[in-house]
Amino acid sequence: MSAPPAVPLLARPPDAVLFRRPQGDITAAAFLGAARALAARLPDAPLLNLCADRYHVALGLAAAALAGRISLFTGDRSPAWLAALAARHPGLAVLAETPGPIDAPHLSPAIAAPPDPSAPPRLPADRPVAIVFTSGSTGEPVGHRKPWGALAARSADAARRFRLGGASVVGTVPGQHMYGFETTVLLPFHAATASWCGPAFYPVDVAAALAACPAPRVLVTTPLQLRALLGAGIAMPPLARVISATAPLEPAMAAAAERAWGTEVWEIFGATEVGSIASRRTVGDGRWLLYPRVRLRAEADLVRVIAPHAAPFPLSDHIVPDGPAGFRLIGRATDLVKLGGRRASLAGLTRILTDIDGVEDGLFVAPPDLETRPTARMLAFAVAPSLSAEAILAALRARIDPVFLPRRVIRLDRLPRDPLGKLPARALEALRAEALAEEPT
Repeated sequence: MSAPPAVPLLARPPDAVLFRRPQGDITAAAFLGAARALAARLPDAPLLNLCADRYHVALGLAAAALAGRISLFTGDRSPAWLAALAARHPGLAVLAETPGPIDAPHLSPAIAAPPDPSAPPRLPADRPVAIVFTSGSTGEPVGHRKPWGALAARSADAARRFRLGGASVVGTVPGQHMYGFETTVLLPFHAATASWCGPAFYPVDVAAALAACPAPRVLVTTPLQLRALLGAGIAMPPLARVISATAPLEPAMAAAAERAWGTEVWEIFGATEVGSIASRRTVGDGRWLLYPRVRLRAEADLVRVIAPHAAPFPLSDHIVPDGPAGFRLIGRATDLVKLGGRRASLAGLTRILTDIDGVEDGLFVAPPDLETRPTARMLAFAVAPSLSAEAILAALRARIDPVFLPRRVIRLDRLPRDPLGKLPARALEALRAEALAEEPT
């Protein structure tokens, strides 16, 4: 049996800038030297990477990969979840700038080491280097093992698709989530990009981060954060491209961003289970184009993703093939609801709600017994400081089928979204349970 192919840890020259920090740029040689020094300090145990600085996230990944250790990445920072991870992975150590909230050995990513201009080592393509956990929007976070070859191949494919040569990447998404992990942590390993590692969450910080980076600039964000950026009305430095993911982006919002910033807005299609596999320009015709080396295989009632160095994986989305390398997204089975003999999309109903002037955020939710309890009705939550619940309900009455009209609109100061704009299943269930408890029986 032949040995598995080897893939370099870094495919960049020693003087290439990988990460841009307020403290100074990090070259490939400096990164490799620090990664080797950190690898020598790692215990023989899994490494829970809780670093806030993207450079430190990347450094921990590289050091663990060099040492043959597995890195764990999760966006859920609740003490209960982290304690559960520690129980599932005996001996687990935590890499973070400050001590973590669980009882486990702590290592600091801050390390002084001379640059290493030598050729980067090569790792077996099938070596598992990371376990990345889902966001928990559909239940408890689930971990998925990532071999080094698959991660490297996806980075290279994304760089070619978005023409990122020489680009400065500023991300508003966490580096521990698969989307942020691929686009802001892994990308500089194998593509001629440099990721910003300073603050970039609030609109003023995003504008300052982009201004601190040389052109061409690429903004990696989410629909919720894009709405906040547009609403802030802050001038942005010239942008070569905006990339969005984690939820469908409305073409109208994408068009507004393109007009405001003189750029193109693109979306990534993917999932934690498989990573990113396709892209589209949002204001285009709606067709998704697969990455190079990725293909889809239809099997009975599901579609599997076939990609380099990765096991075939079934998609949970309903898609329709459109040409040899394209498809159209219909939606998820869990997004469809039926009431009174009619069907509707929760995402579509939510879109109508959030399109109402004065509604800053919102969500339609189906009760668990919607199809079996005769008196059950849809639930609607809205963040709308200037509108009453009655005004929102009146606007909905004029726009949606009466059968899907919520019994009432529940106004909130904010929805309990995570940093990616998603609603964890636990938080969503708590909202639903509280609303149902207040309904008349």
